[in-house]
Amino acid sequence: MKTIAVYCGASHGANPLYADAARDLARTLVEHNVGLVYGGGKVGLMGVIADEVLRLGGEATGVIPRALVEREVGHAGLTRLFVVKDMHERKAMMADLSEGFIAMPGGMGTLEELFEMVTWSQLGIHAKPIGLFNVNGFYDGLSAFVRHQCEEGFVRAEHAERMLVDADPASLIRRLRAAAPPQAPSAADLRG
Repeated sequence: MKTIAVYCGASHGANPLYADAARDLARTLVEHNVGLVYGGGKVGLMGVIADEVLRLGGEATGVIPRALVEREVGHAGLTRLFVVKDMHERKAMMADLSEGFIAMPGGMGTLEELFEMVTWSQLGIHAKPIGLFNVNGFYDGLSAFVRHQCEEGFVRAEHAERMLVDADPASLIRRLRAAAPPQAPSAADLRG
């Protein structure tokens, strides 16, 4: 797994633990040689994780809609920054550039991006693993609600299980790697 898209807030949240967790996740990505793909802003948790990945020598790729470059203050120091037409193009490009997804604490946009990737997985559009970085129990309520959806017959258990929930970034990365579909061998692998 070479790249993971991280969905997170354009604000820091009310608890300093969230920024600390963003730095922990950044450190874990770099230690595991995984490049960051994210929303391209330099504000909030987006800025925290990108800055830390870059400070530690990792790669950070941002994808930001033209209309949000000023609002989310597009990060000028990234390894790569793609400025795209709109949110639809942003989400599609982030999905294409990534081999897995992690949702950190965030707002409605974070949830919207998370659920789109879960839905795409359910529909067979992709088979990439999806994780919830459950900082300070942030996703406990969501996990309980998804279990309720299963109990009420609206979500099948195998679809709910596509969201791997973990409070430890290293454990989450290991679980995402284990859940990733096998890669087809490259031409070099086949030549031996």
